[in-house]
Amino acid sequence: MALIYRALGLMLNYPDEDQRRLMPAILDVVAAESRIPTKVSGAVTRLGERLAQTDLYELQEEYVQVFDRTRSLSLNLYEHVHGESRDRGQAMANLVELYRQAGLEMSAKELPDYLPVFLDFLSVLPDDRAASLLGEAVHVLEAMALRLHKRTSPYRAVFGALVALSDAAPDSDAVAALLAEAEENPDDLAALDKAWEETAVTFGPSTDEGCPKAEAMLKAMGPTPERALAGARSPRGPQ
Repeated sequence: MALIYRALGLMLNYPDEDQRRLMPAILDVVAAESRIPTKVSGAVTRLGERLAQTDLYELQEEYVQVFDRTRSLSLNLYEHVHGESRDRGQAMANLVELYRQAGLEMSAKELPDYLPVFLDFLSVLPDDRAASLLGEAVHVLEAMALRLHKRTSPYRAVFGALVALSDAAPDSDAVAALLAEAEENPDDLAALDKAWEETAVTFGPSTDEGCPKAEAMLKAMGPTPERALAGARSPRGPQ
């Protein structure tokens, strides 16, 4: 079980006071992870410090501009692979079943391919299994890292860390195909509305309870930085 996935997922949450409260524990987990290169770990730490110290409204505006108004940077992984095709619905149903096989249930407001939710799931798996599943999405993560780098967004560090944690190298052709897709203008609200006009499909039972098995496993841990993350989840899906 590797809490580094949960820690990085929490950094991709919409900035709020809960995230600030957890940031020291998050950064302790990041610093202790030997699989992340020092340069990348340092960049993640700088992002965490910025999230802890910068005006919250400024951070929230930046987050919305990057992740909510830019479809090519959507935190819903299957959006990049399947768009809104029927294949995406089946892929998400399969992912929900994978979560259930691990004893996890989702709240109705979350989509299963939302990256922080997926990372929350990986945090309760053995390291080799988590790295393998993350490797299946590594080309998407690499493309997002490159797009964020182009925008000089500090969030690129989180995606660099995730690529380092996966057990697969990004497929250059798949990454190139993703980068070849046109990027939206996040200030063009009319185009944004048109792009997101479809209704999102939700999965799982109608409950606000999170992943009970994950919470139980984490609460059993001792008084370490990880313990501070025990009750932390990634509650924010697409708005």
